[in-house]
Amino acid sequence: MNLDDLLAIDVHTHAEVSRNGHGSLSPELFEASATYFKAHPRPTIPEMAAYYRERRIAAVVFTVDAEHATGHPPIANEEVAESCAEHADVLIPFASIDPWRGRAGAREARRLVANYGVRGFKFHPSVQRFSPDDPMAYPLYEAIEELGVPALFHTGQTGIGAGVPGGGGIRLRYSNPMLLDDVAVDFPELRIVLAHPSFPWQDEALAVATHKPYVYIDLSGWSPKYFPPQLVRYANSLLKDKVLFGSDYPVITPDRWLADFDELEIKPEVRPLILKDNAARLLGLRG
Repeated sequence: MNLDDLLAIDVHTHAEVSRNGHGSLSPELFEASATYFKAHPRPTIPEMAAYYRERRIAAVVFTVDAEHATGHPPIANEEVAESCAEHADVLIPFASIDPWRGRAGAREARRLVANYGVRGFKFHPSVQRFSPDDPMAYPLYEAIEELGVPALFHTGQTGIGAGVPGGGGIRLRYSNPMLLDDVAVDFPELRIVLAHPSFPWQDEALAVATHKPYVYIDLSGWSPKYFPPQLVRYANSLLKDKVLFGSDYPVITPDRWLADFDELEIKPEVRPLILKDNAARLLGLRG
């Protein structure tokens, strides 16, 4: 990967379909998500690579393993990693391990990093139906901390399950970023990314990221024109080295996100930090 040739690094994209057509979510949750976010294509990983290569943007790619909570088998982490390796000029593989797997999940994390080049791990507490501060997940966090790779957590409201009776069993409270403050205390060297503007807990996310040195915020899932003013203010100042560009592709395209970001009042010297430099440092792509 030639960093100097890249315009940006998108730290938040989803592999929604496997090479054999298996979806990352159940049909019911996919249907509800499509209604909430509007219908969108579900590209394969090679199609994602072509899309990002054309734009000279690198992308972190992951799926979500929530089989314990949903009963739906995930897209295999090995497939995500192998497909990303075939397009290593633009794609960066993350894995997702259901935290309910306990110590077996920790062993799996070590294997995926050692044998498949995985560069980080994705969690979705609301979909995976666990509280991030539950000690059940601690063996997995311990492994990730030892491996020196980041853990990215969905925070705030989610469109998944929106409109389904009972929200499809998804509890929003699990995605309060304040629950990750305990994780940052108990694993002080773990790099934690709070994904999305964390509605309705934006101030909590800013507080945790400001207080804990290895907690970051990605800006995915929202058009920048809807960012709350305090998020923009902190991104321009106290958190300028800890805020990351993310789109949530394919739900939101980087084309739309970047066009709206151009209109945001971000200092010229901060823009390259958010778009590429902070992510390159976090992911170990540049010292």
